[in-house]
Amino acid sequence: MLLGSGELGKEFVIAAKRLGQYVIAVDSYKGAPAMQVADEFEVLDMLNGEALDAVVNKHNPDIIVPEIEAIRTERFYAYEQQGIHVVPSARAANYTMNRKAIRDLASKELGVRTADYRYATNAEELHKAVAEVGMPCVVKPLMSSSGKGQSVIRLEADIDKAWQDAADKGRGDMAEVIVEAFVTFNSEITLLTLTQENGNTLFCPPIGHRQERGDYMESWQPCIISEAHLKEAQYMAALVTKALTGTGIWGVEFFLADDGVYFSELSPRPHDTGMVTLAGTQNFNQFELHLRAVLGIPIIEITHERAGASAVILSTVEKTVPQYSGIAEAASSEKSDLRIFGKPETRLYRRMGVALAYDKTGTDINSITKRAVEIASKVKIQ
Repeated sequence: MLLGSGELGKEFVIAAKRLGQYVIAVDSYKGAPAMQVADEFEVLDMLNGEALDAVVNKHNPDIIVPEIEAIRTERFYAYEQQGIHVVPSARAANYTMNRKAIRDLASKELGVRTADYRYATNAEELHKAVAEVGMPCVVKPLMSSSGKGQSVIRLEADIDKAWQDAADKGRGDMAEVIVEAFVTFNSEITLLTLTQENGNTLFCPPIGHRQERGDYMESWQPCIISEAHLKEAQYMAALVTKALTGTGIWGVEFFLADDGVYFSELSPRPHDTGMVTLAGTQNFNQFELHLRAVLGIPIIEITHERAGASAVILSTVEKTVPQYSGIAEAASSEKSDLRIFGKPETRLYRRMGVALAYDKTGTDINSITKRAVEIASKVKIQ
């Protein structure tokens, strides 16, 4: 049972069907991308614990795979006691579905380097937190994804608006934010980390990415970083994922600064920046890796096969049934591919597809990324 059925879930279901799995896709709206390729689907509010219990009892799945944050994750402990395998584990899902638990685990319990941070549960506390960490700083809802509800505070006048944005756009019913001091970093990476039943933890080549509005715009693999930074990031990723327990792929985000590596965030599932692995950059893409680890199928190695990049195809129109043009022109580009996610409705800046470009190992990654952006620009949504 897949809880959350967006574009990442769709690729996971495709991987699952290739290995003979039966999948029930769940989301809050009908026609979600993963529902289009699953065996069955259910539509419900996953923050409604009773409704979530009812659908789990109805289908009695062997495995539950969360794909989003807005889930009543405390129910997962009971599901595990019933013998259901929760991915990566009930503990991991509960810690990582809100920023407070995972940040405190990394910083306070494990001693991993992070940005200075505070929490706030109302606008008054937010003013105090900003004063303590200093400006500029970043405000994020404890539960959100794809940059929703995030703000940068540069002036005192920004604080009340930041609180309102977080309250309006954060996922779930958790009225609390994290305030993070700015880290002066040179680059940021996603380190896809694979934990397995056999105890072997493997790492994908680091992925670089660029963001706007807190959401990724392009990603590329490999991202060239120093050996010292790579080893430090791998050490931190292994430490945190081991503490959380469970098997599967984890998207672990880091800032790379002059004074070392800073842990940023962690997702216990395929990562949006990892869409680049659909360009054939690895022997298994991130969705195939996640599935195999979940099923207990051992992965002996993750090999880097070629350089690649992804660029998002965004909607510029609000609330309409999407129509696409320019796909034939986009598909005429050499060493490229694209995916249209099949979302039934647009929103402003909603991710509706992704363009992919690739070339042999050693090719200038900037030129590949530029080509992915050009391909994405050819697809128009109206």
